[in-house]
Amino acid sequence: MPEDIPQCMNLKTVTKRSGFTVDYDQRKIYNAIAGANQDSAEQMSDADIQAVTLQVEKNLSERENVTVEEIQDVVEHEIMKHGFFDIAKKYIRYRQRHEERRNAQKHLMECYRDIFFADAVDSDLKRDNANINTDASMGIMLKLGAEGAKHFVDNYVLPEAYAAADQHNYIHIHDKDFSLITFNCCQIDLLKLFHGGFSTGHGFLREPNSIRAYASLACIAIQSNQNDMFGGQSINCFDYAMAEGVRKSFHKAVADEAFKAMVYRFGSEDFADRKEFHKKFKPFLDMDACNFTEKKEDPHHEKGVAAIRAALEKLLDTLGKSMEDAQKDAEHIYNLACQDVAEETHQAMEALIHNFNTLHSRAGAQVPFSSINYGMDTSPEGRLVTKEVLNAIMAGLGNGETPIFPISVFQLKDGVNYNPGDANYDLFLRACEVSAKRLFPNFVNLDAPYNLPYYKPGDYNSYVATMGCRTRVMSNVNGPEESGSRGNFSFVTINLPKLALEAKGDLEGFWKLFDKYIALSHDYLLFRLQTIAEKHVYNYPFLMGQGVWMDSDKLKPTDKIREVLKHASYSIGFCGLAECLVALIGKHHGESPEAQELGLKIVGHLREMLDDYTKKEHMNWTCFGTPAESTAGQFQKANRKEFGIVPGVTDRDYMTNSSHVPVYYPIKAIDKIRIEAPYHALENAGHIAYVEMDGDPSQNIQAFEAIVRAMHDHGMGYFSINHPVDRDPVCGYTGIIANECPHCHRKEVESGTFIVPRMR
Repeated sequence: MPEDIPQCMNLKTVTKRSGFTVDYDQRKIYNAIAGANQDSAEQMSDADIQAVTLQVEKNLSERENVTVEEIQDVVEHEIMKHGFFDIAKKYIRYRQRHEERRNAQKHLMECYRDIFFADAVDSDLKRDNANINTDASMGIMLKLGAEGAKHFVDNYVLPEAYAAADQHNYIHIHDKDFSLITFNCCQIDLLKLFHGGFSTGHGFLREPNSIRAYASLACIAIQSNQNDMFGGQSINCFDYAMAEGVRKSFHKAVADEAFKAMVYRFGSEDFADRKEFHKKFKPFLDMDACNFTEKKEDPHHEKGVAAIRAALEKLLDTLGKSMEDAQKDAEHIYNLACQDVAEETHQAMEALIHNFNTLHSRAGAQVPFSSINYGMDTSPEGRLVTKEVLNAIMAGLGNGETPIFPISVFQLKDGVNYNPGDANYDLFLRACEVSAKRLFPNFVNLDAPYNLPYYKPGDYNSYVATMGCRTRVMSNVNGPEESGSRGNFSFVTINLPKLALEAKGDLEGFWKLFDKYIALSHDYLLFRLQTIAEKHVYNYPFLMGQGVWMDSDKLKPTDKIREVLKHASYSIGFCGLAECLVALIGKHHGESPEAQELGLKIVGHLREMLDDYTKKEHMNWTCFGTPAESTAGQFQKANRKEFGIVPGVTDRDYMTNSSHVPVYYPIKAIDKIRIEAPYHALENAGHIAYVEMDGDPSQNIQAFEAIVRAMHDHGMGYFSINHPVDRDPVCGYTGIIANECPHCHRKEVESGTFIVPRMR
């Protein structure tokens, strides 16, 4: 900068955006204009730059202190006044880039502050994902990376309409940090995956041959698939898949017990090597006839004993030997093998529950959000699996803690397990008993009118399954209507109360806003799809590379995945129906038949628009009772800031999620069920209902079962019963605690020692 430009004598200090005051420096104005001038097609002479600089100073000459923004506003004005419009544009862009950089720094510093210094209970940023430990180093790194990715997507990827709608909380774009990388979730068909073995990318795993191996690889499958996706992972046919492992373990147990019996009867001279015995014995054993059974009166028992006897006699005949009491030995071998496999299955399910709560993915920072569906397999092996997984959940973790993962879902079906006389009715009663203590399992209703049409007896992929995050995937306009090997692509949530408040109670205005943001959410998901559809099979080495996703086994590693994404669902959800109704007509659907009618009309309208999109675009568009409870808090804060405290709408910390009747509203359980059930028929992407029970429901299983039956019989699709669960902060025991912990017997010293927020 030339030295002969006179300095403005009155202007002494400049206040920066940070609030700090610094000495005024004329050279910074000159250099900023000169920088914009360098990148411009038109050029200012040095004299022009000096003239603009002096004029800026002249305009500010009466001031001793100005802000940075005031100086920059005057600079822009003077550059344009002198006729250098292209340079003015460059200067404006320069300001914008610096503003974006400052905003990014501010955003990340706020994240840094919240993650490192805020109390975990008070920080929404730290608790918005229950399966990430943001107190741990890898969790902190994951969270900081996620926040940086969100900022990048907001500022450099999203078209302005979508970014603004999300920023101003008309909608919530879920998992924005993964927008350029991957999609949501999958129901894993383990039988399909296990047959022939599979690779995790670090080595090939052969097909499992025991229930222990099946349970172990189920955890590995969930963990591996989680690394390819951002959402939950579910096993849609857990009991059917594990039953195959039980059968393999049983046949091995029969051979082991037969070996021991032969050594006992004839000594070790002819039976010295266990493996050699297995090779000789198994070809003689009728595997189809020899199966595990729970009870002696079961037809499998007699057939199994006969198969073992026949195999022994054939084997001994080849050795020139015979048995005096082959029937007795065969009976003994069969009974011991049944005991062996029952114990092995017990240990396998216990290990599975522990593994699901301790294994990590994504750089060791996240426990996979896992779910298992079961209860429908009526074979002795399938029943054993269901019984033992329920026993493992009931036992809890090492200190008796309630296991959070996998989210356990018991599938209810009349004729299979729902009524006395059904083959698995005893398992339904056990599920009620376990849920009454542990909160899990939840229940999915295959008899619901919108689930039953898919049901085909014996075809586990025709059974509607769900994820713990309530995702339901079944209908498919582009292929088989099955639960396995499919999932949700992504979803967007609409802030219903904001639309109602903005419309000021005017229904016509509300419908216009609703249509606008349904269409915008639809367009956003199509925009997101265009990026992910261009990815290749090799970008998803497990999900696509191992054929987990439907039809992905037909693709080559270098193929794009666009074609197979046609099997996904694309979902739009909503939050705060209750508060929306209060804002529109003064009452929510729990209070008024008129509000219930309007509520069904609102959700029905969303479903109708999505069904119309499905027909026009041949994509699986679905309506979601949004699963993300944290969004209910985020939306409420934003609505309160914009509209103030509105009774019944913004006067609580959280709005009511999806179509639930507010938890604070006093209502009988049966009335709540009756009101919420019709919404499940509309929410074909997923839904859930909760009923609260006071006290300890494990002391009244009949009442617990009665509520489950009421929810089933009223056509609810997926539901759970909540009840108080305490946690001892010292030993970790989870359950009902009065004045003494049942595990460590530590007594309550001060009021509130055991008071921990209930788990749901």
